[in-house]
Parts: sequence; C-alpha cells; structure tokens
Amino acid sequence: MVSLLERWRSLSARGRILLAVVVAAVVLAAACAGALRRDARVAMFAAPLRAEQLNEVVERLAAWNVTFVASSDNVRVDARRRNELLLRLSLAGVPHPHRPDSAEALAKANPLLPQSLLDAAQREGLAGDLSAGLRGIDGVEDAQVVVAPGRSGAFADEASSPPTASVRIALKPGARLSAQAVDGIRRFVAGGVSGLDPKRVAIVDDRGTALGDERKAGDEASALQSSLQSVLDEAFGAGATIVRVRVETDARTRRLYDVRRAPLAGAPLARTSLDERYAGDKKKYSKTRADEDRGSDVREERTEVPAGRVQRLSVAVAVDAARGLDKRAIVSLATAALGIVPSRDTLRVEEVAFARKAAALPSPLWSLFGLAARLVPLGFLALIALAAIRHGALPLARALEAFADRTTALQTARAIAAYAPAQVRGVLRDEPPHTAAAIISALPAATAAAVLDMYSLEERAAIVRRMQRAVAPVAPDFETLVQRA
Repeated sequence: MVSLLERWRSLSARGRILLAVVVAAVVLAAACAGALRRDARVAMFAAPLRAEQLNEVVERLAAWNVTFVASSDNVRVDARRRNELLLRLSLAGVPHPHRPDSAEALAKANPLLPQSLLDAAQREGLAGDLSAGLRGIDGVEDAQVVVAPGRSGAFADEASSPPTASVRIALKPGARLSAQAVDGIRRFVAGGVSGLDPKRVAIVDDRGTALGDERKAGDEASALQSSLQSVLDEAFGAGATIVRVRVETDARTRRLYDVRRAPLAGAPLARTSLDERYAGDKKKYSKTRADEDRGSDVREERTEVPAGRVQRLSVAVAVDAARGLDKRAIVSLATAALGIVPSRDTLRVEEVAFARKAAALPSPLWSLFGLAARLVPLGFLALIALAAIRHGALPLARALEAFADRTTALQTARAIAAYAPAQVRGVLRDEPPHTAAAIISALPAATAAAVLDMYSLEERAAIVRRMQRAVAPVAPDFETLVQRA
C-alpha cells in the first residue's frame, strides 16, 4: 500500500490525471458489461409448457422475428412486449391445449389400478394420439377426439353396442376439407380404435356442422361439369361448347334383405312313417304317411344403400353453330365421360348461335383525351429542354471558353518554363494581362519576378492584380455563371 502511494506521489500531475481517467474508464466498462450481461427478460407464461407447446411457441415467435430465450419449459421475452406477444399468440391459437398421449396416460398405471380405470386411461391416451395425428393434416388448426367404448349386453335379451368416436375439427382461416379428406379422417380414427366401424365416427367442425354425412349434389354436379367441359375444351377448343350438369340424388337410406333356402343333398337326416288301418262291417279305412327330413341351406343377404345415391343426371351441351362441330362425337364423349345411363339419365346436345359482343369503338372525346395524355408528358419534357438550353447555353459556352483558356495557359507555361526571362517577355509581348498573369503565375518564382520587372508600371500592376486573385477553377462556379448570364 505504501509503495502504491509512493508511486502515486512520484507521478506528475498529468500522469495522475491520465491514470485516473484510465481507472474510471475501466470501472465504467465493467459496469456496462455487467448491465449488458444482466438478463432483463421475463417468463412469458405463468405455468410451465409441455414440449409440443414450447415448440409451437418457439416456431411462431421465430416467424414473427421476435427476440426470445427458450428454456426447458418456458420462453423469456422482453418485459415491455410480454402482453403484446401473449395477445398475438392467443389470437393465433398458440399454444394448443395439451392432450396426454398413450405413454403419458399409461405411465400413471399401477398394479392396484382397477381394470375400468386402466381402460379409461388407455382410451384417453389413444384419443390424444389421434388428436396429435389429425393436427398435421393440411388445413386443420386443432382436433379433439373422444372415444366411447363398446358395451356388451349384461342379459340375454339386452343388445350390445359397438364402440363409437366423435371428432371435432378446427380449421384454419379460409381452409376447407374436401369429401376425400373427411373420409380419410374418418378411416384414420376408425383404424386407430379396435372394433370401430368408420360409419360410427362423427365429425364436426368448430361451428358444430357435421362433415361428410351427406354427399352434396351441387359439389358433385360441379365436378362432373368441370370434367366434361375440360374434355370438350381440349378436343374442340375453348369457347366452342357450354356444359351444364344437374344431379338429382336420393335422400332415403335403404336396407334390403334377401333370404334363400335350398335342400341339402344326400341321405335324409331323419325318417318318420305312419300307417293307420280300420276294417268293420261294411266300412274300411286305411292311412299311410312317410316324412323325410333332408335339412336346408339358408343364405341371408343384407344390403344397405346409403343416402345420396345418384337418381338422375340431366346434361345439356350447347355447341357453337358457327364452328360446325360433330354432334355425334360430342354425345359419345359426354356419355363416356359422365357415365350416362340411357334408361335413367338425360343428355341433350344442341347447336346454337353464340352471342358475341362487338368491340365498342371509343368515343372521339375519349380518343382526344388519350392523345392528350400521351402528348402532355412529351411537351413538358420539351419545355424543360428548351428552358435548359435557353438559360444554360451561354454559361456553358463561357465555362468551356474559360476551360480552353486555362488549358492553353498551362500548356504555354510548361513550354516556356525553361526559357530565359527575356525570351518569356518576348513571347508574352502581345498577350493581354489576364493571359500573362496565368502564364507568369505558373513559372518559378525567380523567373516570374524577372519577367515582371520587364513590364511597365501600369502593365505590371494589371498583371499583379490578376495574379493576386484566387485561382479560378477550370469551370466557373454557379454564382459566377449567374452573374455572367
């Protein structure tokens, strides 16, 4: 400590000030580093997140270009933006509610757990697995699956009920599931539950509307119409035909039963014979009966026809009469493309004159307006060019003249730099004062002084006045040009 004090006293006043500045700078840098290393972020969510929820939040914040720090179960963000980000995530539906999967549901099972509770935990985990799988489908924002177990009859006269499932689908904004996608969801859920028939899977959207229960005749008619129109456009050209299709469907659900019985071939299974006789005075009765049981072969067929079966197709094709197309070829193509059944459906192909709108000629006023709109910019540019030439031609010419004079003076000065003062004075005999001043100013000082001494007092004063001015640039400045103009 004493040595430090002695060194401090041995320093000069300037050295002490310099050392104090260095120490203050080091302390300030350390304070700034500590302040920068201090994490001012706060946890975004009050409760810890699951792994899949954390992944959703991280992906969404990264897409929004938000600075954050992810931990094992939460996300830390700037405290000033926490409420804003929570609101944006809530509006986006992130994160989704956590639904336990099979592994998580069965992890709580133990040997003492009753079988009913174990089955319920297994169904809950299975529903979570199915929900997670449905979330990956294009257009599906969230999904929830509820599985109801089947029940066998407790008594002989009590019917058993098969398992069922309900699916709630939340779609993304603007998304729509096709009939094939709904059928795929139904089969996906039915395939994940043992003994579940796809027909017993109910699917609803976030508004409670059932999906895929009925075939929409309008959608089917639109698909058939687009199919036939594309065939005719490719074959005869766009605009040659107009196709309209109407589909009538049967809204009834039918169940058909067919029972057939046939005797079995071979030896009879059982035989029964009966012989009765009676004889008396003037009366006689006799009866013989024989029965054989050969069994029977019973075949029962049950057919269920769902609602939405096509009952009738009505197809109208309008052909442009101006093109002279083959109507029989169009009929054959339409029959094959739509699967027309002559006994059930109706197909009409007629040639008609298509209405064509003649191109309307523009009005004279509109033509004049268009011409003016084209000529006004050109006239404006022409006026600007004329104004630039009018006001800038003279200053530009003077600037070029000054540049030429300056260049000539420099070249002359370089040429006569090695001459004697008398020779230089002879060369400058007929030059004006400004030219002589430009050339003499470029000569060495001794040569320039000797040359100036050879001039008269009036000429020398005129040359010196011009030599004392600031060196003029190659091109005059703006103020000089304005003054000259």
